[in-house]
Amino acid sequence: MIVPRPTPDEYAPFYAGYVAQIGEGADPLEVLRGQLRSLPVLLGTVPEAEAGARYAPDKWSIKEVVGHLGDAERIFAYRLLRIVRGDETPLPGFDQNDYVRVGAFDQRSLRDVVADWAAVRGGTLTLTQGLDAAAWPRRGVASGKAVSARALLYIIPGHVEHHVEVLRTRYGIGRAGP
Repeated sequence: MIVPRPTPDEYAPFYAGYVAQIGEGADPLEVLRGQLRSLPVLLGTVPEAEAGARYAPDKWSIKEVVGHLGDAERIFAYRLLRIVRGDETPLPGFDQNDYVRVGAFDQRSLRDVVADWAAVRGGTLTLTQGLDAAAWPRRGVASGKAVSARALLYIIPGHVEHHVEVLRTRYGIGRAGP
């Protein structure tokens, strides 16, 4: 069973771009599994010496982008867990720039940061694959906005797709040379 696409009232407008990253009729659980295979392969093409590169002075390094993916997925998956378990406690937001600033991702190897993201993704898959149909429409509040479990299922891989596009277009990862 493919979890149906969320309607716009199930997530804040900020997340619409992430939801849109998951194609019509696509299975978001399969997208999660596919990213677990494809993202490490894509990032495996980056030499460690280039992993601290930034496309502009005030932008994140490649390692910081990947570290951000892990942090954001932890938070999104935690929100998902709370919502599917029926916890109606409003969940706080987070400042992604603050998290990256103190994340010390550039002090780690790219391989280590990618492995951390992959471990988080493994946990997300374990959580999502074990949910029944009744869990997906459940709703909660995160960052002061209503969000459904199924919206989070689309937001998580959509967020990764967004950043993969940034890695390809702004950092040149995975593009053929001149």
